[in-house]
Amino acid sequence: MKHEHSLDTLCAALTTAMGIEAPENAAPANEILVDYVNKTLGGEHVDRIFMYNPDAIATWLYQKYPHFFSTLKERTGIDLPLCTVMPSVTPVCFGTMYTGAQPEVHGIQAYEKPVIKIDTIFDALIRAGKNAAIVSTAGDSMSSIYLEREMDYYIYPSLEEVNAKAAELIIDDKYDFIAVYNGNYDGFMHRYAPESAEALAELRANVRTYGIFDAMIREHWKGHRTLVGFATDHGCHEIDGGCGSHGLAMDEDLNITHFYKVYNSEN
Repeated sequence: MKHEHSLDTLCAALTTAMGIEAPENAAPANEILVDYVNKTLGGEHVDRIFMYNPDAIATWLYQKYPHFFSTLKERTGIDLPLCTVMPSVTPVCFGTMYTGAQPEVHGIQAYEKPVIKIDTIFDALIRAGKNAAIVSTAGDSMSSIYLEREMDYYIYPSLEEVNAKAAELIIDDKYDFIAVYNGNYDGFMHRYAPESAEALAELRANVRTYGIFDAMIREHWKGHRTLVGFATDHGCHEIDGGCGSHGLAMDEDLNITHFYKVYNSEN
């Protein structure tokens, strides 16, 4: 069964959490996430959001291998089941995640990586005077589809450089919104199959990396009300020949689960 709430509800929930206007084409905010933030902060808004974007981590993986997610769950305030959009491929789904719009509206309806021209969360942040940054590996969707905006882009050839820069930005504490893309599980899943030893090792690496970022945020962003998210784009399934794929209108590809945690200011 497909999850009830669409991925397009996330964007407005993030802007609502920050107390700024949503992008003009965004679907109504996800009330589950909005209520969680409101209750945790007593109606106050967050002033920092950190989004960790691993690729292709399906809900069924979380359900089948809960022990791989145990340390993530320890750092989670709320699980947010979502149904991603079709076709369930990376640029289409990340296009919806940060515009709040369906693919026919944001304009990416296939595995292509044009710059999105409609209003996005990054435009909303800029209008509100917020500092935003994307940290991603070169050539991937998040390094391409949100370019041409007055914000900072840290694009590197390797995952190690991406994660090192993300850690540096957390310590620097000058950005209000950071999105960090890690495509390692997706790459290994396509090559070796979703449940291969190689791919599952990368899934566990995503959880460990997120844990490091979360610990750093708790240490270096103590003076902020912060929302931290482990937010994937789509799921995956195994195909003939023992490889992995995604892009179909099937539960394995569409059902994803995000994990969020709010930290209140210690000041």
